[in-house]
Amino acid sequence: MDLAQFLPQFGNLAFTLLAFVVALSIIVAIHEYGHYIVGRWTGIKAEVFSLGFGPVLFARTDRHGTKWQVAALPFGGYVKFLGDANAASVGGDGGRVPESQRRQTMLGAPVWARALTVAAGPFANFLLTILILMALTLTQGRAVDPLTVATLQSMPPSIVQDLRPGDEILSIEGREVGVESLGEVAGELPVSSDIDYLVRRDGQEVVVQGPHPLPPAVGSVAPNSAAWDVGIRPGDVVIAVDGRELYAFDELVTIVKESNGRTLGFTIWREGELIEFTVVPRRSDLPLAEGGFETRWLVGLAPALAFDLETESPGVFVAFTDSLGQLWFIVTSTLSGITHMVTGAISTCNLSGPVGIAETSGAMASQGALSFLSFLALLSAAVGLMNLFPIPVLDGGHLVFHAWEAVTRRPPSDRALRVLMAAGLSVLLTLMVWAVANDVFLCP
Repeated sequence: MDLAQFLPQFGNLAFTLLAFVVALSIIVAIHEYGHYIVGRWTGIKAEVFSLGFGPVLFARTDRHGTKWQVAALPFGGYVKFLGDANAASVGGDGGRVPESQRRQTMLGAPVWARALTVAAGPFANFLLTILILMALTLTQGRAVDPLTVATLQSMPPSIVQDLRPGDEILSIEGREVGVESLGEVAGELPVSSDIDYLVRRDGQEVVVQGPHPLPPAVGSVAPNSAAWDVGIRPGDVVIAVDGRELYAFDELVTIVKESNGRTLGFTIWREGELIEFTVVPRRSDLPLAEGGFETRWLVGLAPALAFDLETESPGVFVAFTDSLGQLWFIVTSTLSGITHMVTGAISTCNLSGPVGIAETSGAMASQGALSFLSFLALLSAAVGLMNLFPIPVLDGGHLVFHAWEAVTRRPPSDRALRVLMAAGLSVLLTLMVWAVANDVFLCP
């Protein structure tokens, strides 16, 4: 292979792996820190806090006697509490710990302390999701009425653009418009290269022409989608599909939806150049706000407004409640997706493994810090939720054991724990193999 051809591929692979390691390290560190800090608060001593596995690269011991270390293999991490047999905080021989220290072990601590310590890991992941979403909301702000143009998207010369930064948009094609109604109004507008805008400019109301508010401009591209795989990127403008000129993003949605998977020829305008792409839509399962899923043909493009709007920070409380709502949607959509996959209502290709997650990490990082942080918030919520599943080996399985002990006043027997742990590990390995097969062979 020509070295000049190999280097870009190697660079992309290295970037993807780096993005994956960064995402995984942050999520694992937060998850394990949740276990650690609540364990410490409830009187359970952590002997080791490790980022990664294998040979130790760096280590130090703090004043609480906890060894903090970074290991050579960065794909995971763990907290090992006093008396644990292994990093999973299962089993162990509490009898080898002096009686004076038994209360500091997972086996010797009250069941409430153990349950809180276990639950703290997933809770920390949910908290990370909320904090990231809050930060994004506070830094990006929200558009407010009256709609005021901040910047204009770069558009092909064929599209009229007489709007200016600072214009207050009062109506579009005679329809009054505001933050809440912009999407609805955009969907009712005629398809045209020039739309009439009534704006307030320098204290006077004037009518100017501009593009459709939702032109066929690419705001974001879903990682590993049909559009992403052929090289379409944010900022591109789809000016035609199969020779048909486009002026509104809804036109593109309709063409793709009605394609039935037929190969489409995209003409893209990118910074003054025209580029041709061949795109094959893929069937995808989309979560609905009211629950359930809709299966549609998609290429993985999301729209961008023809203009960026001036924003204001909504305040911490509003950002917090919005973030809670987004977290709730992520959790319920994930649970609904799992249910629909189990019942066969949607494709099992919706299950991604480490290969797919790594590819998505690299793709989102390549689209910028905001995209990567949004992905990190989503992944953290997914990891927190997955760990709450009542499967032995996972935190949810431990919580079931602790609930059993709280009700029966006795822990599960060692034999029962061994059998259940083996069963849980088998389930996880099966899911992992299935997910990797999806990534590599079944759902490329």
